[in-house]
Amino acid sequence: MKHIMFDVDGTLVESYDFDEQCFLEAVQEVTGLGVINNWETYPHVTDRGILGTFIERQAQQYSIEELEELVKPVFVSKIKDYLASNPAQEVEGAIKFVEHLKSESDVVLSIATGGWGDTAVEKLKSAGFDLSGIPLASSNDHHSRIEIMKLAIVKAVNTDNVPLTYFGDAEWDVRACKDLGVNLVIVGSRVNHNQVLSDFTNIYKAMSYVQ
Repeated sequence: MKHIMFDVDGTLVESYDFDEQCFLEAVQEVTGLGVINNWETYPHVTDRGILGTFIERQAQQYSIEELEELVKPVFVSKIKDYLASNPAQEVEGAIKFVEHLKSESDVVLSIATGGWGDTAVEKLKSAGFDLSGIPLASSNDHHSRIEIMKLAIVKAVNTDNVPLTYFGDAEWDVRACKDLGVNLVIVGSRVNHNQVLSDFTNIYKAMSYVQ
């Protein structure tokens, strides 16, 4: 049995840029403050984690619960509005790859995203993914990417004994997988890594990295 876990933005869906822009706009509208988006200085680059650091650095008048309740609906609305006129695009070959994996009897799938689950589902469905049977863990569940990944493991297989391969695209994916001892495949060109795919068009190459 193999467990394959996916990030969303920049990994399955070409959504990194517009997702970040909508998030920044939502926080600005709610608080009147601009988020300093030097993400490499944030300990947790997830929607909830970013808000937590933003509060510590720029907006100490808010609690995380209060600010999340205010920002999240504005952000979700902005994502929906954007997708209504600009449907999300899959990373090339991603849908076919996911469907191929679904057909494999010895493969279990999951999604672990640092974004809120509400917007992750909106983007994935807009791009044409069938999410049936794929458990998803997100920033709805925790501010830490590592804890989100752990929860996805529990939802998918409920054991640490199944070999796990994670497909991600960013430096924070590298750090999380290193901390967890997880086999990592990078998608795209944002990070240097020994296992890299430009996209999912070559299923055989993608599968060659799966442990």
